Amino acid sequence: MNIVWLLVLMVFYNGVASNGGSTNVSSRPEFVNVGAVFSFNSIVGKVAKVAIEAAIEDVNSDPAVLGGTKMIVQMQDSNYSGFLGIVEALRFMEKDTVAIIGPQNAVTAHVISHIANELQVPLLSFSVTDPTLSSLQFPFFVRTTQNDLHQMAAVAAMIDHYGWKEVIALYVDDDYGRNGIAALGDMLAERRCKISYKAPLVLDPNQSNITDLLVKVALTESRIIVLHAYAGWGPQVFTVAKYLGMMGTGYVWIATHWLTTQIDTNSPLPSSMMDDMQGVLTLRMYTPETELKRKFVSRWSNLTSGQTSKGKIGLNAYGLYAYDTVWLLAHAINAFFDQGGNISFSNDSRLTQLRRGDLNLDAMSIFNGGNLLLRNILQVNMTGITGPVKFTPDRNLIHPAFEIINVIGTGIRKIGYWSNYSGLSVVPPEYTKPPNRSSSNESLYGVIWPGQTTQKPRGWVFPNNGRHLKIGVPKRVSFREFVSYAEGNDMFTGYCIDVFTAALNMLPYAVPYKFIPFGDGVKNPTSTELVHKIQTGEFDGAIGDIAIITNRTRMADFTQPFIESGLVVVAPVRTTLNSNPWAFLRPFNPMMWGVTAAFFLIVGTVVWILEHRLNDDFRGPPKKQIVTILWFSFSTWFFAHRENTVSTLGRLVLIIWLFVVLIINSSYTASLTSILTVQRLSSTIKGLDTLLASNDPIGYQQGSFARGYLTGELNVDESRLVPLIMPDDYAKALKDGPQRGGVAAVIDERAYIELFLSSRCDFSIVGQEFTKTGWGFAFARDSPLSVDMSTAILKLSENGDLQRIHDKWLISSSCASQGAKLQVDRLQLKSFWGLFVLCGSACFLALIIYFINMLRQFSKHYTEEVISAGSSTSARLQTFISFVDEKEEEVKSRSKRRQMERMSNRSASEDESMYNSKRRHVDQSSSRMSLDNGNNA
Repeated sequence: MNIVWLLVLMVFYNGVASNGGSTNVSSRPEFVNVGAVFSFNSIVGKVAKVAIEAAIEDVNSDPAVLGGTKMIVQMQDSNYSGFLGIVEALRFMEKDTVAIIGPQNAVTAHVISHIANELQVPLLSFSVTDPTLSSLQFPFFVRTTQNDLHQMAAVAAMIDHYGWKEVIALYVDDDYGRNGIAALGDMLAERRCKISYKAPLVLDPNQSNITDLLVKVALTESRIIVLHAYAGWGPQVFTVAKYLGMMGTGYVWIATHWLTTQIDTNSPLPSSMMDDMQGVLTLRMYTPETELKRKFVSRWSNLTSGQTSKGKIGLNAYGLYAYDTVWLLAHAINAFFDQGGNISFSNDSRLTQLRRGDLNLDAMSIFNGGNLLLRNILQVNMTGITGPVKFTPDRNLIHPAFEIINVIGTGIRKIGYWSNYSGLSVVPPEYTKPPNRSSSNESLYGVIWPGQTTQKPRGWVFPNNGRHLKIGVPKRVSFREFVSYAEGNDMFTGYCIDVFTAALNMLPYAVPYKFIPFGDGVKNPTSTELVHKIQTGEFDGAIGDIAIITNRTRMADFTQPFIESGLVVVAPVRTTLNSNPWAFLRPFNPMMWGVTAAFFLIVGTVVWILEHRLNDDFRGPPKKQIVTILWFSFSTWFFAHRENTVSTLGRLVLIIWLFVVLIINSSYTASLTSILTVQRLSSTIKGLDTLLASNDPIGYQQGSFARGYLTGELNVDESRLVPLIMPDDYAKALKDGPQRGGVAAVIDERAYIELFLSSRCDFSIVGQEFTKTGWGFAFARDSPLSVDMSTAILKLSENGDLQRIHDKWLISSSCASQGAKLQVDRLQLKSFWGLFVLCGSACFLALIIYFINMLRQFSKHYTEEVISAGSSTSARLQTFISFVDEKEEEVKSRSKRRQMERMSNRSASEDESMYNSKRRHVDQSSSRMSLDNGNNA
């Protein structure tokens, strides 16, 4: 295929001489040849041309970049032609060119990349965003701008952020458009969104082409349109769209970065053009605000001053990337020379074999250092005017990011940013901080949408093609209160119909629909088959008594359930009175009886401890004290205790205990009264377990999912299952029982059974509901109606309309009071544990306070005696126990006697001491007198 291309192209070249073998130059030549090919007069090309010329001047004026070697860039104009772009690229291959900057579009890049692979000449494109060119098929293609894979990820993030699920892709039908939209489809699929309609445009469309295509787009359901076009003719799409009324309220237009390229380059745009694109969202390749960028932007007006004859040229993002591409290539060539690379070319043996023709294909030669130069290009790590310039392992530039722009009035407004690092944000990407990709952290500023509204568009409408939604409705034979079909007037009525129409009336838009009956009218249709019709496209939705079960959710989307309806067991019952002689024990379960009895003993013991030292009623021989504890405890049940409490702690414990007893006593009395006086329903079937344990036949509603559940989930043998249709069939089969060809019980959904039991009091639900399901309306996959109808059903529930519809069709059962359950609800410990915890805490706290007080008294009255006696630990413990057992009055009186004795002993000692003192004084006086008399003598 490549050779065919070359043969066709080289017809236009004759007389090109061969280079005659290898050409060797020094490792640091005086100059190095680089080619550049793009359309000089295109919106991208006229900016890129100025930027490349400025970059060449800057590189060559800086001797530190190439070490004295000059870069000569020969630019060729492809003049909007892919063919000429290929021809010009081939010319470069004849002139010892080490690299080519360009081409400008993806179509040309795909062809030239094959030639570059053969001749090993790197292609550096600052404008081709086609993501497929990053594949391993094109190793010598280097994208020096952002990849459309990232741009489409940004678009998908915006669509998901606003909650839309389906979009229309309007694109140019070439490599650039097709591959970009394919990337968008992949990015949307990751977010469970999709492209519902692809609308391709010819490469250079006219107004007629655009009009025909937009008319088809207007007839579709989605109102989210992604426009992936070229800057040259993209604005014409908005002009036609406005003429067709597609730029008004309800539409959303998202343009890729071609629109900001147009706005930045030709700003200000004509007011008529700006009016055509009001409310459009678009993207711009984000480049951080650095000093290098600011200097280049301020320099731009001087660079373009000589081209004012063609109007003012603004600086777009492609110009920035074109400037950095030259610098990137210069750094790579410098590294190439530093590593010993030299500029040399050799003949391609496969081309020399074609020398005998007139095409002179052998003029093209292989760049021997192409692989080394390519490696150095991919290893460049520099800072340019677009920010850090470095390639990832998948050959894309690092830090891909986009600005999100809203076209408003005569200008544009930035509403946020997207990057693959931090997602959507209202602040520029900061790669020095850890990313926060939570959905709550992702945000954008407010948008002025088409139609000058700030309210987010719903994103879809019913197609404006006169088609009504086909809603399948089952033709039920039994339980027609839910859904009923009248053959004569082709009308549906019933509970489900009223809920559906009431929910539709809550929607803010009209829904054209038509009910289509499903079933033969002889037996109930299967809801699973009805939902399957949605999956096959025969119906757009289905309503009725459709239970939401797993296999059905794989076929369609369901709304919020509007009624709960799990499977239950109904069986025949008989009315009896509870005449069991031990019925008085039934109000409490065994655990409740045990804990209550234990607390009687605990409280009696605690009160005895607290009263023993103060109250004579709680003293006496051990046998009497045990009897007192038991009697006091159980007499509190009847509030007939004779013993008085005198201590503060004892009274506190008793008050709390009596409160607990009052609650327990009242509950016991009420429960026992109910057991002995209220009629009870009894049945041999107690629930699902006893039914499955038997081998009796089981009835189910024909067409219900109950059959599949019983056989698939519960492993019930199919021979035991009996299909029933009418409610009278239920009653007859249950009355006949297994002995007379009937069934032991019927398993069906609660909604049906409650309606069945409303007039049949000799049957009842037994056991518990063993599945939790609900009924909902089904719609096609990803249909927006499922979400809006769910919201409407919730509103019906909140305002009470859902209950009123229920009461209208499903009257409350007259047997509901006796048909609820067949088991007696015995009082459980969990209903009273709070009271027991309160009482236990009071007892524990009272005992702690009591024993602290005892220890204080003991240390006060007995410490000196115990220390003086020098008794052992066991002796001190026995003394303490004896102290606790003594009556408090005796302890206090003994303490007083000891105190008086100590005082008496102290007085006697003082008298004796005084007497001895006086005696010594008299003796001293007598001795002194005798001595004086002797002296006088």
